[in-house]
Amino acid sequence: MHTITDVLSLFIGFRYFVYLKRKQGDQINASNRLSIILGATLGAFLGSRLLGGFENPPSLFQSQNVFLYFYSNKTIVGGLLGGLIGVELIKKIIKEKTASGDLFTYPLILAIIIGRIGCFSMGVYEETYGVPTSLPWAMNLGDNIPRHPVCLYEITVLVVLWIFIASVNKKYVLQNGALFKIFMIAYLLFRLLLDFIKPHYTYSFGLSTIQIVCIAGLMYYYRYIIHPQRLLKMKCKTSVFS
Repeated sequence: MHTITDVLSLFIGFRYFVYLKRKQGDQINASNRLSIILGATLGAFLGSRLLGGFENPPSLFQSQNVFLYFYSNKTIVGGLLGGLIGVELIKKIIKEKTASGDLFTYPLILAIIIGRIGCFSMGVYEETYGVPTSLPWAMNLGDNIPRHPVCLYEITVLVVLWIFIASVNKKYVLQNGALFKIFMIAYLLFRLLLDFIKPHYTYSFGLSTIQIVCIAGLMYYYRYIIHPQRLLKMKCKTSVFS
């Protein structure tokens, strides 16, 4: 099931991206967009594996095959930030200055939702489950221990985030790239908080590797967190006609 949803998330996410590109148009020419997609793909692959590998340092140091260990471990946060770095590097090389993230926003949300359905199907047999809890919605994920169904939390938050971003985009005239920034800020903040109820290696100061990277990502977007009005072109779309 997980393998199927992983393939479906990539296929459906990309087809949705192509659909949006045809429907909305693209301010970036085809050649540069292809370069950006390649940069995002390579960056996401490397970032997801690197962060996944460093998520549990003791296991990494004990592994007999380091390259296989990195390849076998991956995380969405690393994929998103690695993809972001890959895109920014490629854009500097090709001298593309137009923000390129908006077209990726909804396809990314959809792809993550599909992927998390697969993660949920694995229960405790993949490290995407929550810590034990006595809350009424706790679920037995395969070990007869009531746990936080963190995959379902994430799917719910992503659906709400999708609706919120679409609502903001409908009401306000946003800067190019604002949709992707809103998504990244919200998702990184969510994952920072979610990891407090997930079992993982925790450093002496109380944070996991993913949480540290989430904080670094939020610091990258700090100017938009402190001054969200920077995401706007004008207050609201109705003002165009006033």
